[in-house]
Amino acid sequence: MDERMAAVQRMQDYIGLHLHEHITMADLAAAALFSPWHSYRLFRELTGLTPAAYIRRMRLSPSAMELKRSGRTITEVAFEYGFGSVDGYVRAFAREFGRTPGDYARSPSPITLFHPYGVQYRQPRKEAITMDSMQYVYVSPIHKPRRKAIIKRGTSATDYWAYCSEVGCDVWGTLLSMDSLCGEPVCLWLPAAYRTPGTSTYVQGVEVGVYYDGPVPEGFDVIELPEADYLMFQGQPFDEADYGQAIQFVENAADRYDPSVLGYVWSTRSPRIQLEPKGERGYIEFRPVQVHSQAMPSPSRSSLEL
Repeated sequence: MDERMAAVQRMQDYIGLHLHEHITMADLAAAALFSPWHSYRLFRELTGLTPAAYIRRMRLSPSAMELKRSGRTITEVAFEYGFGSVDGYVRAFAREFGRTPGDYARSPSPITLFHPYGVQYRQPRKEAITMDSMQYVYVSPIHKPRRKAIIKRGTSATDYWAYCSEVGCDVWGTLLSMDSLCGEPVCLWLPAAYRTPGTSTYVQGVEVGVYYDGPVPEGFDVIELPEADYLMFQGQPFDEADYGQAIQFVENAADRYDPSVLGYVWSTRSPRIQLEPKGERGYIEFRPVQVHSQAMPSPSRSSLEL
């Protein structure tokens, strides 16, 4: 990471750690190790937002989830997230989401949350694996029930980066505002049976119950997925700067894994699934399998050393 990116990343990290506190440009400059003027210019150049706008959006999104899930009053939420007045909070919320906080609390249909990415993630997408500390990938069978997925299709994307170029990265913010069976959005590689002409293999979405009949954001599709078995591959926790290596390590391990060890063969009937990479839990990916017709019962969990 070059010096400019490192400085902005330190400011982003500072904001994330002090979101409920009063944050000044002097605080951010101290974190960046540059002058306030230079820190401001770098932040705006590399994130596309002023520090004040970035902080405001960072506070509005979790405040919306607080209104949706906690039952707290608008006044309580406004002051908890650092807004000086309820009127100011209402105006900012309406500008960001196109709805007032009261309207959203009464009817929390999907909105696009602000889900920023650290500037460190603009580094090269593929790197050589040199993570000596990461030696294990844990493998565990997972069964998923019949369900639906609310997805946003791309045009030809086969991975995250191409998808963001085609669709934009704001899709994830919309998905974060929606309830999901597994508690978070997912990325899926769709088999041919679930694709329509001119659409991508790689999509993002949320898994919902098979009888879901709630709101669907404009431009999203709903598909039904069958009951299916998966092998979950989970890497060890990683430093955020090493996220690319962590993903590549788990994907390489899954590519080489022999599912017959656990009594399965690979399946092409269900989508491959990816969760958002988070350093504290390790990268997680699900590969679809089916029971081998001649397989004997196997242990429920294994790990492989690489």
